[in-house]
Amino acid sequence: MSAPVGRLEVWAPDGMPEVAAGDDLAALVLAALGDGADLADGDVVCVTSKVVSKAEGRTRVGDRETAVEEETVRVVAQRGPVRIVRNRLGLIMAAAGVDASNVPADSVVLLPVDPDASARSLRREVLRRTGTNVGVVVTDTSGRAWREGQTDLAVGAAGLLVAEDFAGRTDPHGNPLAVTLPAVADEIAGAAELAQGKLAGRPVAVVRGRADLVLPPGDDGPGAASLVRPEGGDLFGWGAREAVVRALAGDESDRAPFGAPVDLPELQTQVGRVVGRGRSMTSTLSLTFDGDPDRNELRLPEGSDRTAVAAVCFANGWRIRRWEESVAGVVCHVSPVTT
Repeated sequence: MSAPVGRLEVWAPDGMPEVAAGDDLAALVLAALGDGADLADGDVVCVTSKVVSKAEGRTRVGDRETAVEEETVRVVAQRGPVRIVRNRLGLIMAAAGVDASNVPADSVVLLPVDPDASARSLRREVLRRTGTNVGVVVTDTSGRAWREGQTDLAVGAAGLLVAEDFAGRTDPHGNPLAVTLPAVADEIAGAAELAQGKLAGRPVAVVRGRADLVLPPGDDGPGAASLVRPEGGDLFGWGAREAVVRALAGDESDRAPFGAPVDLPELQTQVGRVVGRGRSMTSTLSLTFDGDPDRNELRLPEGSDRTAVAAVCFANGWRIRRWEESVAGVVCHVSPVTT
């Protein structure tokens, strides 16, 4: 692969017609790009998920709320009518990525069934029809935690290194890079959107200048799905209010988004913040408890609130096995959740 040259060129052609179910999307994209004459090896072709979905028949008649419900795996956060959800693709998005713009008033557009597969198909067709080796990114618009506004990101990709792993390298000053992982597929999607615009009717864009990220023919790479964190892998699996309610409710099906269990000293610290009120707390290994030597104890102040302790344990991947109260205090037998 060639090295990046420090310069990008991005353009989005005019003249793309309205896309309908069953249309040959590759033919439409190539026609907009001079029948492929505007493309060169190493270019990245970006196509909005909306036109991919339209070509694949993912437009449906019906109300948006019903479609959102059907596409939702779980609600992450909700404030009034606004719902941030994890959809069937694993993406955390407002309204599950269901879009009601640029379609008839009684219709909505769903995300492609498999955006990576859509990208692979388009890439193969471009290579077959033009002989040009490109990367393909299927883009969609999403908000970001902690930031106002939205930006485009990659929901599908083919023939592209979707992230650059700098872990183990050093910067020019000799400092080691531990967790630097630029999501270049998302950055390419954002660059493409700048050229496309939201209301200009340009659903296709070409990004040139990062041929080093484009993989050889036949190698489609891991796809954009590899950028989706698994349940429990994100530090923010629930919205702030939802996390409190879910922990207090203690439904076993709500555990996964809280992540892996913490170690016992950290659990002790977390419980202490709630019930300790500055009083001394200790933890010891219970040598015998129901025949299992691996169960643990938290020693808590007298009068500790069991509901509060159970919620903290739940949020940190533990469960209460036994609760013993005496005038000397509380002994709370706990164990980490392993399944």
